[in-house]
Amino acid sequence: MLVFVKNKHGDNLMPCKPSKARKLLKQNKAKIVNYEPFTIELLYGSSGYKQAVDIGVDLGAKHIGIAIQSENKVITKGEIELRSDIKSNIDTRRQYRRGRRHRKTRYRKPRFDNRKRSKCHHQFKVG
Repeated sequence: MLVFVKNKHGDNLMPCKPSKARKLLKQNKAKIVNYEPFTIELLYGSSGYKQAVDIGVDLGAKHIGIAIQSENKVITKGEIELRSDIKSNIDTRRQYRRGRRHRKTRYRKPRFDNRKRSKCHHQFKVG
């Protein structure tokens, strides 16, 4: 596992080994910015050297794997678990909706009574 590093202006640099980070913190040349992921910020000027990195993504049905590597070293890797409960949530919602539609309630007025026209509309004839 590597420690992420920022320069004194807050720009990202290449990560370093935990032993290097521990020495920098002990010599008061760096301070801790974040614990998850563990990140330090340098308190002195640095050259700002960066290497090219590659990102590898492995798409799966239930998991997505991500790896970031520089030349031949793996900087960080992780796994994302996709949601698998969406279908069951939609089915449950559909069941509740159908239950509301088909539920017989005594206190509710009948809906079909307000669909007919009243007799006064038929009395008026034009012409």
